[in-house]
Amino acid sequence: MLLLHTFCFILPGVAALALRSPTPRSTFSVPQVGNPDYTGFATSGPAALARTYAKYGRTLPDYVYRAVEHAKAAFHDKGSVTNQPQVLDSAYLCEVSLGSPPQSLFLDFDTGSSDLWVFSSITDPSVVGRQKLYAPERSKTSRKIDGASWSIKYGDGTSAYGDVYLDQVDVGGIVVKSQAIEAATNVSNRFTANSAESGLLGLAFGTINTVKPTKQATFFDNVKAVLAEPLFTVDLKKGAFGTYDFGYVDQNKKTSHITWTSVNSSRGFWDISSTGYAVGNNKFIKTSINGIVDTGTTLLFLPDEIVQGYYRNVKDSTYSTIEGGWIFPCDNENNPDFTFGIGAHYRGRIPGSYMNYAQAISQFGYCFGGIQSDVDFGFSIYGDILLKSQFVVFDGGNTRVGFASKKL
Repeated sequence: MLLLHTFCFILPGVAALALRSPTPRSTFSVPQVGNPDYTGFATSGPAALARTYAKYGRTLPDYVYRAVEHAKAAFHDKGSVTNQPQVLDSAYLCEVSLGSPPQSLFLDFDTGSSDLWVFSSITDPSVVGRQKLYAPERSKTSRKIDGASWSIKYGDGTSAYGDVYLDQVDVGGIVVKSQAIEAATNVSNRFTANSAESGLLGLAFGTINTVKPTKQATFFDNVKAVLAEPLFTVDLKKGAFGTYDFGYVDQNKKTSHITWTSVNSSRGFWDISSTGYAVGNNKFIKTSINGIVDTGTTLLFLPDEIVQGYYRNVKDSTYSTIEGGWIFPCDNENNPDFTFGIGAHYRGRIPGSYMNYAQAISQFGYCFGGIQSDVDFGFSIYGDILLKSQFVVFDGGNTRVGFASKKL
């Protein structure tokens, strides 16, 4: 089946977006298209675990480190990576234009970070793969911020750092004329390996932007004033192409009213609290589950007791120390749905079929589960496994997140 590491091409939402200068009450939509080049170790369950540990500054525990090394070794053997039976919905990339004249790069839209950083012409050539590069010297509108720098250090020891420029950024005809662009001078090799991705466009809160000595506003912060509504929606899909919409809610993309929940932005994230959960047809259990809504995380990370309870209901599931997580037979036809609560009445359903994330490395015919334990994080992470099942609204004006059901 298809490997869906995806690109996005930008389409204007209303006639006003034909203008290249922002005007009041603008909207735009970012649909996704497929990238057939996303293969290999990066698609494995251990790789998804490692990316999340690194992103949130957690040191890889020994069992995850061993799982990563085992997966890397397995993918060096061509025979071990064939016949993957499931669809992988991994990172999502979107086309963005930087500078003047415009330079087109593919970036990861990430609600779990707040930096717009890119591979650039000043990046050490030894760490550049086939990424498209931002060249500030070729832009008539770029201006280096003297004395400014940025640096992101991850829990696995990797890092990215560099200089900061102000330049024009165009997404769907909406232009921010003076957006901070963090141009990498050096990055760790794990970024080099993803040659399709030229960087990141963070959509979390500006308080966790890493630019020093003065933090810089995110793209969303800069564009909110010209949007019809200060929000964006995320409509990811399983095995198909979804959209990011800015400035409006497309009523045709949802099948229920939006249920809102407040955001605790003190840590800089879209941090919410679910009101409980249910496994399959079992009773809904009321409990508070605090977590970050993160489009940049592939899996759904939940408290360990909830994860164990889920897999007790999955036929022949087992915790694999080799994989670093839960696995189960890929051909299971009746994995239980997982239901989460928002507010008193909304119940979001994640189909059991969404739990097949990737073929297990250690056991033929087994799949790495889409739900894994958050035991090493201290908080849950509502990643793409959950988001693909929901229509989600990030409301920057009222600091809240909304959920609605949709056709799956």
